[in-house]
Order: sequence, then structure tokens, then C-alpha cells
Amino acid sequence: MYAIIGASGHIGSRVADKLLNKGEKVRVIGRDVTRLQQYVNRGAEAAVGDLRDTSFLTGAFKGAKAVFAMIPPNYGAPNFRAYQDVTGISIATAIGAAGVTRVVNLSSQGADLLRGTGPIVGLHDQEERLNALHGVHVLHLRPTYFMENLLANVPLIHEHGFAGSSVRGDLKFAMIATADIAERAAGHLLALDFTGTSIRDLLGQRDLSMKEAFTIIGRRIGISDLAYRQIPYDEFGEALVDMGMSRNMSRLFIEMSDALNRGLFAVNRPRNADTTTQTSIEMFADLFAEVYRGAAPRLAA
Repeated sequence: MYAIIGASGHIGSRVADKLLNKGEKVRVIGRDVTRLQQYVNRGAEAAVGDLRDTSFLTGAFKGAKAVFAMIPPNYGAPNFRAYQDVTGISIATAIGAAGVTRVVNLSSQGADLLRGTGPIVGLHDQEERLNALHGVHVLHLRPTYFMENLLANVPLIHEHGFAGSSVRGDLKFAMIATADIAERAAGHLLALDFTGTSIRDLLGQRDLSMKEAFTIIGRRIGISDLAYRQIPYDEFGEALVDMGMSRNMSRLFIEMSDALNRGLFAVNRPRNADTTTQTSIEMFADLFAEVYRGAAPRLAA
């Protein structure tokens, strides 16, 4: 049996789906039973509770031959790093208490750095916690910038006719689709092909800049001259708060963007067949276009 954290999110849901498609026994973990029901309907067990409740989580991990571990995002947390610490400690403690011997952990590019990368520092700390567990084989997946992050631009394009964020427009860096991360995670869970503590970089199909990405996306949504603008840090931080992000998380997000802009992670990473994944920005643009078209009536209403 496999235990999956984040089974209602972009990556965990796909991991659970792939394991169920292979006929594996799966226990999906989350706080909302209604969002887990689709997997229960297919034969999965649901463990409903708070990841910060170590006793609950220990029970959810009992009997699992492997765990897909992650610290789910909580963008409204007033102190995001404290949330990461409490959740991460609970996950690591429960893994040890439940006797789990194999873990695929969702980390990030930049997790090798001790500071200066915003929320990624919390993933560095979680790698260290899991590495310290005795008798547990841990594979850390370090994917790069999610292509799905680009979807936050849909309202901006509809309302103002351009895309933008605090990331430099001309900087080439690695981007990846979350479906590709799930594919790799599920593959490693099924194969259990890792021992000790190890790391896999996941760098997407190719490096590209924000300007290049939105030029391709613009053509797909019918805006041939779609512009991308780098938004000043202070201005973009306020926009994130207006979108519902806590002020603390907004500051961490800007710190992460600044680290990316300075080339501290995801830039000029060495590529090979193992680190390169399938989904191109051209393929992702189809999904972007679908979301963009679906948002138009709601924005106009």
C-alpha cells in the first residue's frame, strides 16, 4: 500500500491516479473528505486529518511500503516558514514512528541552498529532516519552476492585455509541467528503485524565458503581440496580497523571485535524459488556452 500526501493537489492527485491505474492499493491523505472521494470510489482508502497532527499522520502511514511526501502550500499562513517547520517535523516524525522504509519527497530546485530562496529554504530543511531518519530510503525530487504558475496571469491578461510577474523577462531558466513531476514520482514509487538518500533534478523540456513562454502562449490564445512585463518587487508583492496571499508569504515569494533573477537556482542547470521531461511550453500552451477561454465569461460577468 502507498500513502499519498497532497492527493487533492496538482501533483499528488496525479500520483494517486497513476498508482490506482496500476492496480495498487493507495491511501490518500488530506483534510477534505469530499476532495478525496473520487479516489475512494476507485478503491482507495481515505485518511482525513491535519498533517500537523503527528498521531493522525502516524496512523495514516502505518502499513505503507512507501510514502509520497510533500509540504502542501498554505499561501494564507501568517508565518509560512513556521507552518513549514511544524508540518515538516510532523511528517518526518510520523514516517519514523510508522516504520516506513521508503519515501519519495517532493522538494525543489534551490533546496541545496541554506538561505535566500524564500519558501524553498523550508524544503531544504525538510530534506535534512528526512535524511536524518534511520533505516529510511529517501528520494528527493527537485523539480524546477512549475509551468502552472503561469496560469496566475490569466486574469491579468484578460483585464490589462499583458502578462507579468517579478521574474525577469529575458532570463532563461528551466520550467516543468506538474504532470511530468507526477509521472516521475509514480514511476519511482512503483519501481522502488532508490536506496539511501538520493536526489533527482527535474528540469522540464527546455530552458526558456518568460518573454519566450508568453510569446508562444499569446499565439495560442489569439494575442500575437502579447507582452510580458517585469513588475517591481514592491508592486508585485502588493498584488500578491490583494490576491489573498499573506504578507509574510508575499515577502518570501519575492525573495524567491529575486534568487531566481540572480541565477541562484534553475538557471544553466546541466541537462541529460534523466533530468529532461516531456511536456514542452507549446504543449502547455494548450492547457493555458483552455483555462483562458474558460475564465473569460466569469471575468466579463
